[in-house]
Amino acid sequence: MTLADTTARSQSESISFEFDLQHPPEKVWRALTDPVLLAEWLLPVVGHKLEPGAAFTFTAPPQPGWDGTVSCRFVEIEARRKLSWTWVVGDIDTVVTFTLTPTASGTRLSLVQSGFKPDQKRNFGGARYGWKMMGEKLVDLLARIT
Repeated sequence: MTLADTTARSQSESISFEFDLQHPPEKVWRALTDPVLLAEWLLPVVGHKLEPGAAFTFTAPPQPGWDGTVSCRFVEIEARRKLSWTWVVGDIDTVVTFTLTPTASGTRLSLVQSGFKPDQKRNFGGARYGWKMMGEKLVDLLARIT
């Protein structure tokens, strides 16, 4: 399994990662949509109802300058193929999109977070670091679950 940061050097609006996973799309989809599994690799989730337009919240311990809340709303759901939600923290209003593509050995998972503004370079860097860390947790989780 590999995790690659594919964000272009000149890019400051979108973060992108590619995962080559040795797991079928159904298993990867479950890790992206099951609230119990999301809490293991991403963040605990409240009010998660997998339907377009449904609002939900990720929660984390508060940090200086952040109350620990990520407000989200499902934008697009295409079972085992594509999942997209808004990701709003303070004045950061972005969209996170996961695209699953079956491969001979499992699944290629593409993750893109887009919508950062030019004055949000620090947030962009923090999100990039966060997704790398959470992506590694996702890889570990997929190796543990059946």
